Amino acid sequence: MEEPWDFEFLSRIVDGFVSFLSEFVDDWLANDMRVSIFKILFSWLVVSLIAIHFAWKFYGNTVNDMYYRQGTGGKNGGTPDTTPHRSGWESAAGDNLKTHRE
Repeated sequence: MEEPWDFEFLSRIVDGFVSFLSEFVDDWLANDMRVSIFKILFSWLVVSLIAIHFAWKFYGNTVNDMYYRQGTGGKNGGTPDTTPHRSGWESAAGDNLKTHRE
């Protein structure tokens, strides 16, 4: 048989959370200097995150295209235009080595 949940433990957790929230609301409504500083910093954080979100929506593709340069043949993290369909063993056996000419 399964043991029933320990409701006393859960009720203590809920009571602790409710008391924390009530203290937070009381401090939030108080005209204290530390609460004012917290409100300013919290609003700055929220505004910054919203600005980052909208900037990423607007410029995200541009940044992605700058980072992944298409068609550069493997330079700077890019991918080549076409990929060979042969494995490394097949290309080494069938291709001639290129030599340098002056």
